Formats: sequence, structure tokens, C-alpha cells
Amino acid sequence: MMLQGLLVALALLPAVASGQQRVSFDSLDRDAAGAPVALAADWFPVAGRQPAPAVVLLHGCGGAYDRRGRLGERMRDYAGWLGAQGVAALVVDSLGPRGEREICTQRIGERRVTQANRRRDALAALAWLAARADVQPDRLGLIGWSNGGSTVLAATNLTQREVERAAVRPSFAVAFYPGCEADLKRGYRPAVPLLVMVGEADDWTAAAPCRELAGTDRRIEFHAFAGAYHGFDGSDPVRLRRDVPNGTRPGEGVHVGGDPAARERSRELLADFLARRR
Repeated sequence: MMLQGLLVALALLPAVASGQQRVSFDSLDRDAAGAPVALAADWFPVAGRQPAPAVVLLHGCGGAYDRRGRLGERMRDYAGWLGAQGVAALVVDSLGPRGEREICTQRIGERRVTQANRRRDALAALAWLAARADVQPDRLGLIGWSNGGSTVLAATNLTQREVERAAVRPSFAVAFYPGCEADLKRGYRPAVPLLVMVGEADDWTAAAPCRELAGTDRRIEFHAFAGAYHGFDGSDPVRLRRDVPNGTRPGEGVHVGGDPAARERSRELLADFLARRR
């Protein structure tokens, strides 16, 4: 099943863009038969500067690819933006290799790709980067959105034994509008400096738990944007998704869409955060 899902996902993908490379490596996660889950990823190396800092980009519940099988606009946008600043990017697909296209419409607690799965993917991606000659192993980062933002928390929480014992850790992490409840309840002890950015009006992953989480450690920088919804850094207009069973009002749907002011400001904050890690 896992192999079939990976083959289907790879078959749907078109030829990669110039400079973009299709790569694969094993997750720290195992499938039902006990074999490592083979991950598919898109690698955006930095031209000229070697070795370069690098980040793992972690997609949301909708997956890394759009309906046409292309790498999603958000992933392409950030990979390009990072590359222009001399930072390489690795976009890891956690869904296709496990036979899933999206998990947004699956109820939390019933999702077939869990945060434990994704945490192991993120840790394996960091190890893959650290082993490359064209990457600076002491300047690695994690950036995630929504479900991927929650993965950032899960992969940097030292109360998780896998994180505490990881051979490779990032030097910084960024979470856009993550779900913070699980790590807040568990107790969050950050392994690295963390930037969290949320929308005050977010009715999918609420801002309040993230604000509370940020208050537990001074290494967590927190920014909330007034009037902004989930996905504020995107370019699509705000819309109501009634197919999402989760959110602050389960069964009523959630709002998703871009906010130009929040998008611009979040990019400024991200640039400043990264600059301070160089």
C-alpha cells in the first residue's frame, strides 16, 4: 500500500523546474510491515554559494501538490524566496508516500497520517540535509504551515524522546498558523528558537493556544495579525470551507484565505528572524 501510494504520487508529478530536483530518502517512520517509509521530496539547491544554509518546508493538510500534480504555489513561492536569499529548501511530501492526497477533510483523531509520522519525516529530512556537502549542517531550519506548522512544534519539542535523542536538530524553526493545543497540553520545551505567526480571526487553528504556548518560553517569538484568517500568507481570497470537520466550531466550516497586509508583514518578520540566525 505504501509503495503503491508513492508510485501514484510520483506518477502525478510533472517534470521538475530548472534547478529543482526530485529526490527521495527514508523516513525514520516505519510502515505496517516494518520497512522505512520512502519519502518523495523536491530539492531546491542554491546556485553559486556552497555550502549554504537550508530549510525543510512542511506542507499543510492539503499536501505538497495541487490538483494538477504540481508542487503547490505556496511551496514554490517560499522555495524561490528563500533561494533568492541564499537559503536552500527541501519540500517533503508526507502524504503521497502513505497513499493520501489530503487529510483536511479527515477528523482530528481519525487522520491516517499523524503528527508522529510527520515528526519522523521532518527529523529524517534534517539528517538528509546535514549529510550533504552543499549544505551547512549547523544552519538548518524547519518551516511549516498549518498541519506542517504543528509538525514543526512536534519536531522541536524536547519532551518528545525522538527529538531529545535526534542526531541532527535544526538551529531555528518557524510555524505559520499551527494547531498548538497538543503541544501546549503535553508541555512544550523548544529545542531551538521558534517563530510562530497566526491570524487573530483564525477559526481553524485558533490563535489563543499559540499565544499561551509562546508565553511558556522566552525563545518563542509570537506574532498575531488582526483580522487575518488561516492561510493569511496566501494570495487567494478568503472563503468558507464547509468540507473541513475540524476548527473552533466543528461542523460549521472554516475560513481560509490571504490577507495582503498580514502576508507582507509576515514576510518581513520571517526575513528578520532568518537574518538573525545567520
